[in-house]
Formats: sequence, C-alpha cells, structure tokens
Amino acid sequence: MEVFIGRQPIFNLHEQVVAYELLYRNKNVNSFPDVDSDAATVDVLVNSFLSIGIEEVTKGKPCFVNFTENLLMSSIDEFLDPSQVVIEILEDVPLTPNLVKRVIELKSHGFKIALDDFILKENVPIYDTLFPHIDLIKVDFLISSLVERMEIENMVKENFPHIKLLAEKVETQEQYRVAKHSGYEFFQGYFFEQPQIIKAMDIPANAIQYFHIISLLKEEEPNVHLLAENIERDISLTYKLLQMINNSSKRSKSKIRSIKQAILLLGLANLRKWIYLLALREFDDRADTDLFQELMRTSLFRAKVCEKLAKRNYKQNFSEYFLVGMFSLIDAILQRPMNVILQQLPFSEAITETILGGQTEMTPYLEFSIALGKLDWQRLEELAPQINIEMASIDLLYNEALEWAETSL
Repeated sequence: MEVFIGRQPIFNLHEQVVAYELLYRNKNVNSFPDVDSDAATVDVLVNSFLSIGIEEVTKGKPCFVNFTENLLMSSIDEFLDPSQVVIEILEDVPLTPNLVKRVIELKSHGFKIALDDFILKENVPIYDTLFPHIDLIKVDFLISSLVERMEIENMVKENFPHIKLLAEKVETQEQYRVAKHSGYEFFQGYFFEQPQIIKAMDIPANAIQYFHIISLLKEEEPNVHLLAENIERDISLTYKLLQMINNSSKRSKSKIRSIKQAILLLGLANLRKWIYLLALREFDDRADTDLFQELMRTSLFRAKVCEKLAKRNYKQNFSEYFLVGMFSLIDAILQRPMNVILQQLPFSEAITETILGGQTEMTPYLEFSIALGKLDWQRLEELAPQINIEMASIDLLYNEALEWAETSL
C-alpha cells in the first residue's frame, strides 16, 4: 500500500534548510485531510520513522511534528530521539499547570519545544512559568495581524530573549523582509517552498498476527522465542522491527543476524511501546492485492526453505539464512531500490551481500529457494550437491515451506 508524508523545509537567515516540518497526508494532494489530529500525528510518526525511514525523509535534519494534548500527555516521546524531533504544541492545546509540568519533563529528556500558531493573550499568568522552557514560537504570517505579531515580538525581546521566532506561512517577498527586520531567525512558507509529498510503499500488516503479538507482550515475562517466531511470520512487522533498531542508539553498534537478536537488542519495553503505537493505526486501508499477497507468500516460502536447509547442514547462523530469504523480494514489495532499503536495515554484511547478489556461503541456499519456488528442476539438480540435499527430499521440503508460508499470511 502507498503511504504519504508532507515535508516542508524550515530555513535560517542564510536561507539554508535547517529542519523540516512533517505533515499528515493520505494521498497526492497538498492539503491537510479531515482526520483526527491524534491519528494524523501517529500516522506521521509511523510512516516517517518505520515505513519510509527518518533518514530518507529528513536527510539527517531535525523534524518538527505536531503534538495534540493527548499525545503530549502520553508516553509517545519515549519512542523518539530528541535530536531528531522538535515537539510542536498545537495552538488548541490548553495552557495548564499540567502542560507546564509535562514540558519541563520533555525538556529534561532533551527535546526542543515549539508553540505553533501562537497568539498572545492578555492576563495569562501561566506564560511566566511556561515560556522559560519554550525554545521556539511559530507565528502565522497569513492570519496574524501586524499588531498581534508585534506583541509577540516585544514580549520575547523584553522578557524571554532565549526564545527563537519562526515565521510560518510566509508567502511574499515583503512578508519575508518584514519578518527578518522584526527579529525572526527561521522561516517557512510557500514563498520558499510548498510542502513536498514523499510517497513510498509500505508492507500491509496482518492484523490478526499483530494483535496476537500484543497479547504475547502483555505477559509478565514474554517468551522471546515465541515472539520471534510470530514476528517472523509477518514481513511488515519484521521490516518495522529492523527500522526500530535503525532508529535507535543501537544502530551502529550491532549487526542483526536473527529476529530474536533484534528483539533482545531493542528490548521488550521498547518493542512493546512501538507495537502499541503501530496498533493505533487502523487497518481499513491495508492493501490486499493479489500481487502483494504473492510477493509476501514467496518471501516467506524462501525464508523457510533457506532456514530448513541451513539447519540440515548444521549451520549455527540459520537465522541469517532465514532473513536472506525473507528480504530477497523487499525491493519489489516496497517498490524501491534494494541497495537503498538495505542501507536502512542493520543487517550483517553477509546478509546484505547475499541479498544484493554477491557470492557468499548463503548464496546457493537462496538460489535453491528461488528455484524451488519456480519448480525449476534443472537448476535444483545443479544446486542440490552444493547444499547437501537429495532430490528425493525436495517434495517434502517444498510442501512444508509452502504450508508454513500459507498459514503465516
């Protein structure tokens, strides 16, 4: 299925891109659809961090993400890296003592906080306790009056000089000139660039499998082996699990050789948080086309064949063989170049090299699984001696792998 993200650059005084605001989009239309704000933010986070990959979306720059009152008070921040995300408090969020307390907590975790579409109101005592913890104020140049803007500008200059001003919805050269003259340091709007829609393919999830995994995670001491087995049955979850690792501090330290290792590396607490976040998304728009189903069935079939053959040959790293088979068609599933996808996944060099077509000890196993899926008997006879399997055993291997793939969908 297709997923969309709106991305609008934020510029500094030197007209350099310093960040992006990520915007909810559900199709190739550059406008905000009528959708629940909580759901919109969750969709933005899932699509940018797990479906597409935050490095590809923001090119290593921070991203501004809108937060509703509900999400501000939730633990959603625990999924995010403060160096990657600026929390943007929407204009309709009530300014309360609880909000101030939460902002202080988020700041202690390293997050920068921005106020969106801010308008200064009279006699609001909480400003004095909130503003010392605010990093940026975004002022809408399209709807705010000159007087309203001057009130904000003077308040910041006189009382809270640490706050940076960001002029948004700047649409003309004159607005840009006025903003610079008035002390704004950051700029965003159609005068510079309209939001760019980033489109990518996501892997449809198996809803039943999803909630079965949630039930396993609810146990006091979840069975990691059982969790790994169930995640392996769903390519969507496997891919997103690896993206979670890629977005975490563990990214450069470890290369993944099995799903069980990935779970242990991420940690059950973090896995549980991300799975619950993913579960907030509705499954109504899941792609259920014959093409997707066939690609996923073939991927699972190859994975199980590679794993079974590796076990027959007493390969201790049989989980790597499984991953080679599972991700051998990920480029067709996501409709993106294979090398781009693999750069975002923390695989071992052997897995990456094998999938990209290099010659490794796993290559004959992958080639055998491909030939078996096509029932290419001539190629199977050529490969059989290399992986120590008799032709008489192939029927059973085929049937067992196919049955496992079918029941996993």
